[in-house]
Amino acid sequence: MKSKNPTVRLAMTGLMAALVFVATQFFKVEIPVAGDRTMIGFANVFCILSGLLLGPLYGGLAAGVGSGLFDLVGGWASSAPVTLVTKFAMAWICGLIAWGGHEKSQKLSRVITAAVAGSLSYCVLYLSYSALKGIMLGSAAQSVQMIMLTKLGATLTNAVAADIIAVPLFFAVKKALERSLPAVGRRG
Repeated sequence: MKSKNPTVRLAMTGLMAALVFVATQFFKVEIPVAGDRTMIGFANVFCILSGLLLGPLYGGLAAGVGSGLFDLVGGWASSAPVTLVTKFAMAWICGLIAWGGHEKSQKLSRVITAAVAGSLSYCVLYLSYSALKGIMLGSAAQSVQMIMLTKLGATLTNAVAADIIAVPLFFAVKKALERSLPAVGRRG
């Protein structure tokens, strides 16, 4: 969705941020882990979809703001700044790869590569943050290992689900947007 209309870009960014927030709020299973917690859910689907639809900057903003707002109101406020940055990075990397060529080059292979790269980058950032947090808090090595194994399982599950769902959803939504956005552009 490469609309030049700033109103359309802002509206789509806000819509995707709201979808990220709602998906995080209502479609999750929290997993307690030795004084910490993680979750399996569908928020990453919409973070990846944001990068694919809106590109690196606007997609990153939608993913970061939507996830950061959830953290602020959902009982995870201490991690909100890190979430904002890591989710922004996930969608930014995804959007950078997906939008790196011409719009017609958004073929299945490029979109899959973008989604997987975005998801894996988030996995690395999230797990690195979690490990550093455990070490900085002085947790025992065995405790950090247990936390990391549980978070690794949840994070990889989220990554695979996000890529499997977001890629076909992107192509479906993209077709609908292409049909409707030219009309919006002409009216504005």
